[in-house]
Order: sequence, then C-alpha cells, then structure tokens
Amino acid sequence: MLSVLSYGRIVARAVLGGLSQTDGRDYSLVTASCGFGKDFRKGILKKGMCYGDDACFIARHRSADVLGVADGVGGWRDYGVDPSQFSATLMRTCERLVKEGRFTPTSPVGILTSAYYELLQNKVPLLGSSTACIVVLDRRSHRIHTCNLGDSGFLVVRGGEVVHRSDEQQHYFNTPFQLSIAPPGAEGVVLSDSPDVADRSSFDVQLGDIILTATDGLFDNMPDYMILQELKKLKNTNYDSIQQTARSIAEQAHELAYDPNYMSPFAQFACDNGLNVRGGKPDDITVLLSIVAEYTD
Repeated sequence: MLSVLSYGRIVARAVLGGLSQTDGRDYSLVTASCGFGKDFRKGILKKGMCYGDDACFIARHRSADVLGVADGVGGWRDYGVDPSQFSATLMRTCERLVKEGRFTPTSPVGILTSAYYELLQNKVPLLGSSTACIVVLDRRSHRIHTCNLGDSGFLVVRGGEVVHRSDEQQHYFNTPFQLSIAPPGAEGVVLSDSPDVADRSSFDVQLGDIILTATDGLFDNMPDYMILQELKKLKNTNYDSIQQTARSIAEQAHELAYDPNYMSPFAQFACDNGLNVRGGKPDDITVLLSIVAEYTD
C-alpha cells in the first residue's frame, strides 16, 4: 500500500534538474511515502502512518512543509512493550505541533524537543525508544532545515548527485542515538539521548531537487549508487512518477534485506567493526520521497 500526500497546487515547469530559480516564488514539497514492515505485511500502513515499528508524518503550515521519520527500537519487545507505540506517538505529536503552528521553520529540533517533552509529561504511560529525523522546507526562503538523531536520515539529490546528506549518530555499532522513556527507576539504565544532541543542518534548495528521507532499513540495505539509479527513473513532478519511484526504492530495499548473499551496507559496516556478517538486514523500511516544486496557494 502506498500513501501519497501532496499539498497545494504544484506547477511543474520543466524536467527535473533543469528548473531555474526565480526570486519571489514560494516552494513546496510534493511527497510520496512507501514502506514495509519486516514481518512481511508488505506496505501495510498502521494507524498513524506506521510501517512495522517505523513511523512517519507529513504536515503543512502556511509557512513551511514539514516531514519526519522515526524508527522504534525493537529491543523493547523483549520486555513486553510494543516499540511502534513510541515512534508513532512521537510522530503524531510532531505533526500536531506543526499543524497548530507551534514551531519555528528554522528550528526542526524545536519540534522534536517539544514533542518529546510532551511524551514525557503524558498522563498515559508510554515506554520505548526511537530515532528521529525531521526535515522542514521554509517555503519563502527556499531553505531546508533539518535535525537528525540516530541512524535514520535524508539525502538531497540534484543533477543525479548527492549534494546534502544527514550524518549518522551511533554510540557504537548498531546502537544509534535515541530518545527514550524508561520505566520508573530505570532511567539510568536505559540508553537515552537529549534532542539537543541531534545533528542539524540548513541549506538552500532549488526547484527540482529530490529529497529522500528514510529510516535505516533503507540505508542499511541500499548504497547511494543503487538509490541514485532508482531516482533516475523520476522524470517529472507528477504524482504518479513520484509514487512509482518511492515504491520501487522501498521494494528493492525490502528484497535486498532478505538476500543472504548480498554484501549490504550494514554487512560492510559490521565487517569494518570486526564482525563476520554477510547479507541484507531484515528491518522495517520507511521511505518519504519529495520533490521541490513551485507552489501557489
């Protein structure tokens, strides 16, 4: 199942990569989402835009388009906790804050911080951990502002090349930075990072730029060159093309995750850390594929 969310009337003037900027025009993101839970329920979206333990959101405010992904830490399942509840609640809270206008476009970490502290103060008990990546397009300034905590992340592609990317944050191999809520008395035992340590970046974008935001289930199974090959199939900003490409990327990552003979990026990273590992990494996969386009209200 594929979920496509787009906002505003999008004016596609030319082929991707050949669009020029003109001062005074507002920009917008046209975004498609696709994902797979590692339990093989292909493309099933649970409530709150969740694929397995992954969650995501896409929201619009008058000044900005905002999207995010989160990856619930599966180890909580060993303690009887559903990992998807934390990531889904975190993303739903971020979405609500954006729609209510309780954010500053230049500070996506502010969105993440406000959402996390709402969860900490929630009267309904919630346990779990999650990585998180938030991307904000400031429509008027044509600038992207990001924050990334852990090993989810984003790529910005222009002219067939990666021009911006997030930095992965790991404490040690396969242990990413994460937001957490621990049971009473276990706060010092459960790994937990502050939203303030999230990696942040800001940069200009151009019409036709491609932004791919995803959980580690994608990046652990598909190297950049494979992702770029798939993105070459994206020829314009029409919904069907974005939808088809998002699905193609997610499907390929899902297939590679279960190939025992494939030397995945995850397996290569494991070998670099002294582990004898080969094959893909079975995991939940969430892909948000966005195109920067002209927007008129």
